[in-house]
Amino acid sequence: MYTLFHHPFCPQSRFVRLALGEHGLDLRLVEERAWERRAAFLTLNPAGTTPVLVTEGRPAIPGAGIIGEFLDETHGAALGERRLLPQSMGDRIEVRRLMSWFNDKFFEEASGPLVTERIYKRFMSEEDGGGPPAMDVIRAATANVRYHLAYIGWLARTRNFLAGDRLSYADLAAAAHLSAIDYLGDVPWSEDEAAKAWYARIKSRPSFRPLLSEWLAGVPASRTYVDLDF
Repeated sequence: MYTLFHHPFCPQSRFVRLALGEHGLDLRLVEERAWERRAAFLTLNPAGTTPVLVTEGRPAIPGAGIIGEFLDETHGAALGERRLLPQSMGDRIEVRRLMSWFNDKFFEEASGPLVTERIYKRFMSEEDGGGPPAMDVIRAATANVRYHLAYIGWLARTRNFLAGDRLSYADLAAAAHLSAIDYLGDVPWSEDEAAKAWYARIKSRPSFRPLLSEWLAGVPASRTYVDLDF
């Protein structure tokens, strides 16, 4: 049994939840408001960020990329041809490149600011940085979503999945970040049909269903968040 310290709308945490779901692993979720900097949580991850995966007999595993590598090392071989980090070196490099693109670059430029401004700030005290959303930050992040979506569309038009012929961590990372901001209605799906069709395929997977059950009081989900076909 794994325990994941997460926030329901943390994009990297959503990536880990998708990965665990694809591996068919049991999971216990513990919601963590990282901005509160709880002493017990900082003991698990001094960086004070989610996600953190915990399992008996091992040190706490912090960060989406590290958790993905851990899951591949411990459970990847059991997936056989469905392994989320392929065996060939070239394919592994491409998956890692795109996993980093979405978990790091997309998060910094788009999903992180949007989730922080539109969701996290609702629950933060003033001392922790709470308050009204910064509209200039939201406008910049929303603009950045467009070029990331165009890149996803280009990948989807030239490959079966984002990193190649098979589903991989790259697809899960991209879909996880998009899902967090799609809830808010911040993904301009009409601008790229290839990206939209790819996302619909990933969103229809059983591992995605728990994410679609997440709701935020006072913030209704966008239509595309709950519509598998949109």
